[in-house]
Amino acid sequence: MAYTIEVRELECFLVLAEELHFGRTGERLYLSQSRVSQLLRSLENRIGARLVERTSRRVRLTAFGADFLESLRPAYSTLVGVVEDARDRARGSRERVRIGFQGAVYEPVARAITVFQRDNPELEVDIVEIPLADPFSSVRGGGVDAAVVLLPVEEDDLTLGLTFSRQPQVLALSSGHPLAAREELGAEELAGIRLIPLADQAPSYWRRVHSPRTTPLGRSIPQQGRASTLQEALTLVASGQGAMLVCGATAGYNRRPDIAYVPVSGMPESALGLVWRSDRHGDRLTGFADVLSAALA
Repeated sequence: MAYTIEVRELECFLVLAEELHFGRTGERLYLSQSRVSQLLRSLENRIGARLVERTSRRVRLTAFGADFLESLRPAYSTLVGVVEDARDRARGSRERVRIGFQGAVYEPVARAITVFQRDNPELEVDIVEIPLADPFSSVRGGGVDAAVVLLPVEEDDLTLGLTFSRQPQVLALSSGHPLAAREELGAEELAGIRLIPLADQAPSYWRRVHSPRTTPLGRSIPQQGRASTLQEALTLVASGQGAMLVCGATAGYNRRPDIAYVPVSGMPESALGLVWRSDRHGDRLTGFADVLSAALA
């Protein structure tokens, strides 16, 4: 004859055997005292013997209860270990999808990652920051499976799965800069503003858009300093050591009183894109692109 084992009853008895107090047992298990009593009675009825003696002054185990406890503890520990080991192995066997980002995980991207993880519980989704000045190396080298990066991308071995957030470029200036109060700047005015260049790991075509050395008419744009990360560059901007071109999403996400953001006309627009290695194209990445597209709608 088979008997049903109720793990909650066993857990309640084990805690009660430690505390010898119904109130404290209930607190540890987030149960009422009456529920603790109910679980104990159910276990005693299932076994057919008293396990605990309770008086107005004390709680103690019966001789049968003490023997049962001695047998139960190692068996219960083994059961818990089996479950924990199975959970660890399940986590380790999950397929991992690593999504890279530059500077910040913008709200639609974060929402898409949450939805994608929820709809694909067999996957483990990791979020990995990649350098602002080196948008493609992590994707090409396999450090991430896909990345949300500043466009353009002209790499033959990368696929642009989605383009979004097309906006005019914005100039980040110290709030004390003479041009900080302007509603808009023209591209040729950059010739009179020192830009903080990004480190030169990025392709030259990418740097010409985001860290240009000349205006559209060929006038030289002065350069000062160097930055590898967004926060490093914004710190230099805030301290008045130069200015920096950023995308609209970055400007919106990094609002702060010591930095002003002024749109720049006559420059290539900024855009974000989801890219991945063409030889690693698969349903997982196109599925995430679909989820991200829906989050942006």
